[in-house]
Amino acid sequence: MPKDVILTPEGLANLKSELEHLSTTRRREVAARIREAREFGDIAENAEYDDAKNEQAMLEARIAQLEERLRSATVIDASDLATDVVRVGSVVHVRESGKSTKYTIVGSAEAKPAELKLSNESPIGKALLGHKRGEEVTFTTPKGERRLKITKIEASK
Repeated sequence: MPKDVILTPEGLANLKSELEHLSTTRRREVAARIREAREFGDIAENAEYDDAKNEQAMLEARIAQLEERLRSATVIDASDLATDVVRVGSVVHVRESGKSTKYTIVGSAEAKPAELKLSNESPIGKALLGHKRGEEVTFTTPKGERRLKITKIEASK
């Protein structure tokens, strides 16, 4: 049974855009590669053909994955969220050892840790969910225990 995918409106638009690109442009490009590789002759010993067919299989798997995510998506409109408690769609300002950081809590489908967009299933995201401004949260990561103080909660834009 597929699990629910939590998305922001921006994340939904990104998934739809990627699906559109893969379903049209990339499919045509891969089909052209397969056609071209067939022209090289015997497909039983044709590495270009095998490579193009593998690429086609990966492309179709990604398209199916995106379609499934979109089918099971729940869109969270962050502008409707109250800012009293951390939830998916919240921008959370935290302080750790005197250093301030701002995390956006998103669903796992649109998590990008390098951009500080953390999944609600990640150790930090899970620890922050449900907590209020001024609270300290302690959680365990692979590198050990961490303690964050929530200084501000706002709705993502």
